[in-house]
Amino acid sequence: MEIGTKTPIKLTGAASTKGYLLPFILIVSLFFLWGMAHNLNGVLIPHLKKACQLNNSQSALVDTSVFFAYFIMALPAGYVLRKWGYKLSIIIGLVTFSLGAFLFIPAADHRMYELFLLALFIIGCGLALLETAANPYAAVLGKPEAATHRLNLAASFNGLAAMVAPVVGTTFILSGTSYSETELAAMTESNRLTYLLHEASSVKMPYLTLGLILLGVALIFLFVKLPEIQGEKKEGNAGQKRGLFAVLRHRHLSFSVIAQFFYVGAQVCVTSFFIRMAQQGAGVDEKTAGYFLGIYGLLFMGGRFVGTLLLRYTTAQRLLAIYAVCCAVLAGVAISGTGMVILYALGGLGFFMSIMFPTIFSLGIAGLGNETKQASSWLIMSIVGGALFPFLTGIIIDSAHDNTQLGYSVPFICYLVILWFALKGYKPAKA
Repeated sequence: MEIGTKTPIKLTGAASTKGYLLPFILIVSLFFLWGMAHNLNGVLIPHLKKACQLNNSQSALVDTSVFFAYFIMALPAGYVLRKWGYKLSIIIGLVTFSLGAFLFIPAADHRMYELFLLALFIIGCGLALLETAANPYAAVLGKPEAATHRLNLAASFNGLAAMVAPVVGTTFILSGTSYSETELAAMTESNRLTYLLHEASSVKMPYLTLGLILLGVALIFLFVKLPEIQGEKKEGNAGQKRGLFAVLRHRHLSFSVIAQFFYVGAQVCVTSFFIRMAQQGAGVDEKTAGYFLGIYGLLFMGGRFVGTLLLRYTTAQRLLAIYAVCCAVLAGVAISGTGMVILYALGGLGFFMSIMFPTIFSLGIAGLGNETKQASSWLIMSIVGGALFPFLTGIIIDSAHDNTQLGYSVPFICYLVILWFALKGYKPAKA
């Protein structure tokens, strides 16, 4: 996400000339790492559903744990950043992230879903710290006029993770072996427990490796000298006196917060139930479904580049409206279709959702000047939609006797809300 400010932040020391290349590379690695964490959830949800014998709504608590942590940590992360600066905030975020990853080991050993959820909540807290610090820091590591280019470049590695994480998760976490409830009931108690423990244990090595990588990156940040940043100029009196809620008087911001809430919910719903949808609707096996999730990530990354190109020829709101219509149509196909057409529709959703978050964000903060930071806080907190909508989708699927396709009615409705925002809600109120 890109957080705008009209007051430039100046670098001092070596970074004012050529010393910011290594720091920028390190910051880019953070975009990739938190992208890996988010996009492993699409594999983790169906896997833990099987390993811990959960229903769909229970398995969706994976998303609830991570995204609720974002909501809780949005303001504390900003406080940590202001008090201790970028470098220490990043190190704290990496260490917190790694602690959550390491907690997967005892959770798997005891096949304790509650412990998995705690681990994911801790990971979410670490991610909130990282994103709060890394996004603005990437913007200032170089010439001010190239800030948008640097953020887009860094974000492309987040898109790369959307492709890599499902492939890694499918290869090292998913076993490809599934048993029906009848087949499990026919097993002896010892054989059934052995199978479930084996399934649960497959997450240990990937998350142990991830945790060690995170600590390694934290050590690099500890010993590498990062460019110092001069403080921003203080905002005017009006910007200082207005509280967090006062900024919502801007109608287009309020509607953008709602649109972002629904967008994040839709995106997380699609990826969280992708593998189950591919298995049930398209009839592919678990491993094949996981690799198709990687193709979805590739299309998501490609969609960002294509969308950026198209914005040269049309307005942001018009492109958002077109993409919202395409997503609604594709969601309808996923709900009513059969066979491989469902997988093609899901891949298309990845492509057309790609530009929605930054586009809604930019339309929401348009023309807010000194109130941009307060507005950005609301737009960041709106990602709590990723905690609520997947759980609602799981409830619908369970109520419909495990009909995953029907659950995609939730993202379908979300796309209609985004379409309304692109047509009407983005417009600032007349003075």
